[in-house]
Amino acid sequence: MTRFDADTSAERRKLFADAVTAHRERGSAFLTVEVEPHREELRFGESGGDADGDADADRDGDSERGVGDAAGDSDRDDDGDDAESPPPWIQFAEKTFNLDCTDEELARLHDLLEEYPEFRVDERETPEDADGTNVRISARSDANRLAGFLDRAFAEVYDQPDDYRAWVVQI
Repeated sequence: MTRFDADTSAERRKLFADAVTAHRERGSAFLTVEVEPHREELRFGESGGDADGDADADRDGDSERGVGDAAGDSDRDDDGDDAESPPPWIQFAEKTFNLDCTDEELARLHDLLEEYPEFRVDERETPEDADGTNVRISARSDANRLAGFLDRAFAEVYDQPDDYRAWVVQI
């Protein structure tokens, strides 16, 4: 792969399909995609992933969005405003998507999955000390179908604007 970010739907879907193909060809452990925060949402000292494939944190199944955090700490305010929480991310490994969702995002995810009958929720984990649910979805499909799901998940589940920038931060 020679590019790692895109900010239009067509470019993102091409990027995601290329990333899935590269992930499969390399036999890598997983592929991670995250959304670049909007400028006004960046806090001092934060940045998105870079072209070298480095993310702000190692995504080995534990989430910065609160689900995988053993301490249960979350950057969300009590009123549910998530402007300070880390950007959304989705991992793909061995025909499985892994993502964290709040209750509202989980409801939107289930709505989206109605349009992908070949995808199945395999596992949901909601730790008592977390503010969300980790969801694992089996997704046996071609790279283009997976790419379409990724783009729609960021846009519809995580409520990203049409011009959101996505980064492939690990392949």
